[in-house]
Amino acid sequence: MSLGIMHDLAVGVHPDGADAWALQDVLALGVTAGAPPDEFNQLGQDWSQPPWRPDRLDEQEYRPFRALIRAVLRHAGGVRIDHIIGLFRLWWIPAGAAPTHGTYVRYDHEAMIGIVALEAHRAEAVVVGEDLGTVEPWVRDYLFLRGLLGTSILWFELDRDGNGDPLPAERWREYCLSSVTTHDLPPTAGYLAGDHVRLRESLGLLTRPVEAELEAHRTDQDAWTAELRRVGLLADGAEADPEQTLLALYRYLGRTPSRLLGVALTDAVGDRRTQNQPGTTDEYPNWRVPLTGPDGRQVLIEDIFTDKRAATLAGVMRAVTAPAVT
Repeated sequence: MSLGIMHDLAVGVHPDGADAWALQDVLALGVTAGAPPDEFNQLGQDWSQPPWRPDRLDEQEYRPFRALIRAVLRHAGGVRIDHIIGLFRLWWIPAGAAPTHGTYVRYDHEAMIGIVALEAHRAEAVVVGEDLGTVEPWVRDYLFLRGLLGTSILWFELDRDGNGDPLPAERWREYCLSSVTTHDLPPTAGYLAGDHVRLRESLGLLTRPVEAELEAHRTDQDAWTAELRRVGLLADGAEADPEQTLLALYRYLGRTPSRLLGVALTDAVGDRRTQNQPGTTDEYPNWRVPLTGPDGRQVLIEDIFTDKRAATLAGVMRAVTAPAVT
């Protein structure tokens, strides 16, 4: 099945942009949308975007939201909705306050998810909901029942009902988009090296000593290395090579029942720098980090087609997604 282009729908709009001006009667003033503290963003997040007002949306029969969904699906085979939990409840932060001082405001999820499902059906498009972070378990069941795919990130797929070890591939969700990493984490090479811990420490985003964070990270990495060896994707004995570990992780994705698999462009060329660091605005050059190879040299889009690393990873993905021959 070919999906074509899959668009990405952000949580909100720039507060000084044309959309905010045109939609000011249905957006909340004096507050911003964000997220409460969690394991990877210990101080919480403030996205500096005005949230929808649920009362005004209801008064206008959700016409502005319906128009938004129709527009994003007009020339797409699918859409990924960032922080889809925001259609159920959204963390509102008073202007000037820290994310820790926010509160949840609930939305009519039946109306909003219903609109998404209806418009996707009309457009014959796939919808992927980014359902990571602080998400109530029933939300994922609800999205599944409405025909929306979820999101699974390898590092977060743990057996939370057991001992916390990596969740075996065969137990992952089927109706989801699965990937090794995400835009809110460093590329896999950087994650394996613990770059995300050192970066957050340098930006003052940790609430416990960096040594404790690094130790927890090493424990997680050891668990995943053991899992890859258990299933025969890494050899026993010697310390695993980072590039071979990356390829093994993508092969592991191929063993899950997930309907869609995602590949990070940064992983394809061996980049290791974080593209976006949640919890920052001007403190880090979010979305302005040029794509580079492991040697730090810039990689242009045209170069990817002749890049040896990209070709190797593409071969892995072709192999794991090829239909079984019986």
